[in-house]
Amino acid sequence: MGNLKQDQPVHHERHGEGRVVSDLGETVVVRFGDRLEQVERNELKIIRSLADVIADGRPDPSLAVLARAQALLIRSINDQWGVFARSRLKLLPHQLWVCRQVTREWPARWLVADDVGLGKTIEAGLILTSLMASGRIRRLLILAPARLVPQWRARLKSMFDIRLQEYTREQDRGPISFWDTASQVVASFHTLRMPKARDKLLEAEPWDMVMVDEAHHFQAHKRHATQTYTLLQELQDKGRIKSLVLFTGTPHRGKDHGFLALMHLLRPDLFHPHRDMHEQLPSLRHAMIRNNKAQVTDLEGKRLFKPVKTETIDYVYSPEEEKFYHTMSNFILEGRTYALSFTGREQSARMLLLIALQKLAASSIVAIRHALERRRNMLLSAMKKTADELNEEAETLDDEAEAEEARPEKVALSLLQNEVEWLDELIDLSRDVHTETKICTLLDLIERRFPDNEPVLLFTEYKSTQAMVVAALEERFGQGCAGFINGEERLRIVHPDGREELRNLARDRAAADFNAGKTRFLVSTEAGGEGIDLQERCATLVHVDLPWNPMRLHQRVGRLNRYGQKRPVSVFLLRNPDTVEARIWELLEQKLARIQSALQVSMDEAEDISQLVIGMQGRHFLDEIFNEATEVVRTRGERLQDWFDARSGKLGGQDVMQTVRAMLGNASRYDFGNVGAQIPKIDLPALEPFFRNAMRLCKRRVSRTEEGLSVITPDEWKNSLELRPRYDGLVFDRELGEQERMIRLLGIGHPLLDRAIDEAVTRQVLLGRAAKLEKPLLIVALEDELTGTGTNVHRIVVALEADLHNPRQLADWEALLHLNSVQSEDSALESLSDEERQVINELIQRLPDLVRVENLPFRRPRMMPILALLPAPLKKAVATAA
Repeated sequence: MGNLKQDQPVHHERHGEGRVVSDLGETVVVRFGDRLEQVERNELKIIRSLADVIADGRPDPSLAVLARAQALLIRSINDQWGVFARSRLKLLPHQLWVCRQVTREWPARWLVADDVGLGKTIEAGLILTSLMASGRIRRLLILAPARLVPQWRARLKSMFDIRLQEYTREQDRGPISFWDTASQVVASFHTLRMPKARDKLLEAEPWDMVMVDEAHHFQAHKRHATQTYTLLQELQDKGRIKSLVLFTGTPHRGKDHGFLALMHLLRPDLFHPHRDMHEQLPSLRHAMIRNNKAQVTDLEGKRLFKPVKTETIDYVYSPEEEKFYHTMSNFILEGRTYALSFTGREQSARMLLLIALQKLAASSIVAIRHALERRRNMLLSAMKKTADELNEEAETLDDEAEAEEARPEKVALSLLQNEVEWLDELIDLSRDVHTETKICTLLDLIERRFPDNEPVLLFTEYKSTQAMVVAALEERFGQGCAGFINGEERLRIVHPDGREELRNLARDRAAADFNAGKTRFLVSTEAGGEGIDLQERCATLVHVDLPWNPMRLHQRVGRLNRYGQKRPVSVFLLRNPDTVEARIWELLEQKLARIQSALQVSMDEAEDISQLVIGMQGRHFLDEIFNEATEVVRTRGERLQDWFDARSGKLGGQDVMQTVRAMLGNASRYDFGNVGAQIPKIDLPALEPFFRNAMRLCKRRVSRTEEGLSVITPDEWKNSLELRPRYDGLVFDRELGEQERMIRLLGIGHPLLDRAIDEAVTRQVLLGRAAKLEKPLLIVALEDELTGTGTNVHRIVVALEADLHNPRQLADWEALLHLNSVQSEDSALESLSDEERQVINELIQRLPDLVRVENLPFRRPRMMPILALLPAPLKKAVATAA
């Protein structure tokens, strides 16, 4: 072997194919992908280059060349966009863009703060499948709230065939640690923050990727941090996290320090909580993604979402309800006065309890009556629980609304010195209310406004109200017409005849029945406000009660107003305008509308910023406003409008407006005008021509039946444990039914297709001919001359179509579609003509002038011709006798 020239293609048994950087004599520096290796000369095998084949003039078998070109292009497309991921759902441009943005550099460090309903799980799945296909991810940890852990596991399996193990403390009690055997895990961060579980996790092997859902739970304040934040920080400090992706719609929770501490976990090189906030915000474009419904489009640039229509339905209390409400308000006022005579935790615990009771009363009389009865029994039985224990419980709660419903019976702190007498009176007054006006209004709304069999989604905060609504719907519209979703997955229903029934219904089953039309109504608590898609049939939502935090309304509407919704969503809010709570709601909506208008003037794109603004006010801000309003109306004599304006002054204040504007202005976001032309207009069916060519190369025939494609696995592949001997019913169709096995869906990540791509890419074929190819096509690889830059995509493949005057560059996806229309010519091994050789050589010489390199993730792009396809020669006519 003589002296090796720079860029000479070589092969190494362990490192694969590479190109020579420098010949040092006994050793040679070779670039393999993004790595430089110094290897012994005798370990290298010289392989042909395209220049060698052009000089020789003899083409390779055209089927092998065509399949290799298709495989190179498929890999290039998917490495950047994840567009060939095996997903049951149609992928949207903004989701592909998020995948490209997050996976461009390794390790990946991003906060994804997309609006609800834009497909967070799909974005996560695309990111994971792309990085798994490239070999970046082998160990994966997903952290989520306990209620969402089963959903993450089920969705990633059904949508992407990513199989996660769910961590539970019961599984980790044996002699072998759970973390020693599990490599792809989903776990509740509430569970892992417990000392024993946390210690074992911290000793586990590093994770290639950690994903966190609802990352706003990971908060650090100036004096202390939540246990969840501390857990993530300890994993980071111990070097257990390579890549980190956080998901939350409300990243800023009112404290600049908390937001910057979260960003510091992601990118300590860009953010620090002790530096000025506004000096750091311009760096958000490198670490935070924010897309909203007003921006996202289809591949043609058409907006995907229609405006939501909202209507308020008013009702008034009956005399019995009015008397109860008045007495309950007095009880709350007396309780506040009594609570203020205490300090510290004693005071805050009583205030929390009063707020819980006030919220229950605003939901329904049956909900507050059940709470008052349980509280009275608890007080009489002298069950004791301290304020410290209350606060400890509050930290472990997963469903806030259901925890509030249980709080009155768990906290024995007295609210008044004569509380039991108050409770007796309130319970008696509540029993005088036999029919709640709200329920009558709801039933009338359904009968008057909604067509027969129109599916309706209903939301309420509390299970007692939920049970009452289910019972009323079934009495009016028939037994079995209503399903339910709550955190416990069971509901005690009291029928009109007094008969009680305990129903058990899994959340997924309830959603599936509703989507399939087996139930007309679905009544959900906040447990259904996140993580469930209900847009298949339903476009109507009713808020039976109004949560004090409008962010919950946003989550509720997001169950219907999401991709796949074919109709405008209609939302109805039930309220009694004479109540203090309804009046505060109206003032709050008016203020948020003013904030929206003020921000919109200085923003380039329309965006609903209400949840961001509210999220920045802190957890208890709105609770305090609603709770104090009753005192203002009843005792102070102030105009509610004046008091509200003063009390809510910091809501949308100048600092908040400036921060929101800067956050949204600096975050990275999908913009069809800028990236629409780059997004591949291609999907799984574009893989079929390559798949057929690859099987032909292996002497396998692909047959089609009604169920799909069938093929016998090539003999030389059968030693792989991942492959089956035969495949039937294979499809390139994302609309594969939920009940169908994912092994039928062909895409990147399917072992048969992955093996076919690997085999085709490594074939030493460089020049071929193809029928129906009108002009020569040069396949060019673009790489970064620099190594160690952190880029995840190491090679992008494009094509140049030869034209005498104006050669045309094709993006990888355009080139693949072009090659899918041509055919191999195995008989066309005719040597290159001088003219063909000249055309290809001129293209190669002009590469720096012809190939556009903008929008590449490379600092110093380098172009390398790797393969050429030529038109098949015209067949000579054969004269036949007349």
